[in-house]
This record gives sequence, structure tokens and C-alpha cells, in this order.
Amino acid sequence: MTAQVTVGRQMVWAELLRLRKKRGLMALVLAVVLGPLVVWTGYSVIEHASNPAHYGPAGGLEHYGRMLSLLGVFMGPVAAVLIGAEAGAGDLAAGVFRDNVLTGRSRLALFLARIPAALAVTFAATGVAFAFGLAVTYAFAGALATPSLSVVLESAAWLALANGLVCVIAIGAASLSGSRPGTITAFVAWELVLSPLLVQSASLGSLRRGLLDGALLFLKPGPGGGQPTIPMPVAVAIIVLAAWLLVLPTLGAWRMRTRDA
Repeated sequence: MTAQVTVGRQMVWAELLRLRKKRGLMALVLAVVLGPLVVWTGYSVIEHASNPAHYGPAGGLEHYGRMLSLLGVFMGPVAAVLIGAEAGAGDLAAGVFRDNVLTGRSRLALFLARIPAALAVTFAATGVAFAFGLAVTYAFAGALATPSLSVVLESAAWLALANGLVCVIAIGAASLSGSRPGTITAFVAWELVLSPLLVQSASLGSLRRGLLDGALLFLKPGPGGGQPTIPMPVAVAIIVLAAWLLVLPTLGAWRMRTRDA
């Protein structure tokens, strides 16, 4: 048992090193998750400095709520998709899938090792952006109210949940399709275009409860940040998130076990 744990830890560490060595990917991930936040904050600071009577401070609770939405349902998930797609289909794109299989290790173990490694990278990128947004929230709040410690801790857990889910789902989808570019294109279009439109479409009614973003926005702590909240029982939100978490990763693991080397 100890030997199996050691091997598993080594596999996870090897996958983590592989992702970290993708410097272009890491730079793109940080640019995606941090760049819009920096630009938006800078613009807000300049607006307030030029006309403080008309534009409020760049920090405070309102800024905090919008920052959470940006990192939890928009650019944060896009960064998570980039990482998950690389983890799920990077070996196929690099042409080393056969080499990995010929090591004799279980294909399922190879698939599972990708999940904690990709999550570690996703949490690190999200953490950097969240720390920056949190600093701005307090530093530029002026006389505005700021979030309490409990709200900050709940927000950190929510961001980990939101971006972690998207990352794992992207790993499953990339493994299932075998295409890194296809997975990135499909998920980015979904996260930035289709999902926001569906969440805001009141005509869909309770059907919106089945959307990943619908359940996540319902569970989002703190101020709304301009995003709609779809009323639902907490149990329904948990079931929706669990269903999204199980379906595509399970299919991805199955495809990895059956794919020709």
C-alpha cells in the first residue's frame, strides 16, 4: 500500500512538473485570469481620480462582488479550461501518449494523476488573482464598506469550487475528445457567450437550474456583482454540481482506457 501511494504521488508530481514547464501556457493562464482584473481596476481608479463626484472608489463591496463574478464565472473558468485541456490531452498533442501507456502503469491511474496536478495549478493562478482583487477591494475602498473575514474565506472556497469544477470537467472533455484546441474553443465559447445568455434568459425558467453557472451563482457568497441569481434549493445546486463533475470526467476516464496506443 505504501509503495502504491508513493508511485501515485510521483505520478502526480510528474504531471505537475509537466504543466509548470509549459511556460507559454502558464503565461497565458496568468494573462487571462489577472489581465482583465488589472485593466478594469486601473480604469476604475482613473475614473474616480478624474471625477470623484460622479464615479465611486475602485474598491469596496461592489468592486468585490464584481471581482468574484469575473474570477468565478468568466475569466477564472477560462484559465481553468486552458489548464484542464492541457492536462487532459497534452500527451496526445505531443505524441507521447503511447510512451505513457508503455510504462505499464494503469491508464486509469494516469488519468487520475492529472486531476490533482491540474487543480494545484488552477488554484495557484486563481489565488494570485484573488489576492490582487482583495488588495484592491481594501486599498481603494475609501469610505465604502468592505467584506468581512468570513465572507473572504467563503469567497476563497467558492472560487476554488467554481474553477476546480471547470478544470476537472475540461480534463474529462479533453480526454474524451482527444483534442486540446477543440476543448478550449468549445468551453471558452460556452463560458463567455452561451452560458451567460442562458443564465439571463428568464424564459427558460427553472431549466436554468441545470446550468453549472446557475448553480454556482446561487452558491456565490457576498454581494451579487451584477449577476442574476436563480432561486433553487441548496440540495438541487449540489446535485447539479455533482452531475457536471461526474459525467464528463467519467467519460474521459473511459475513453482513456479504451483509446488505442
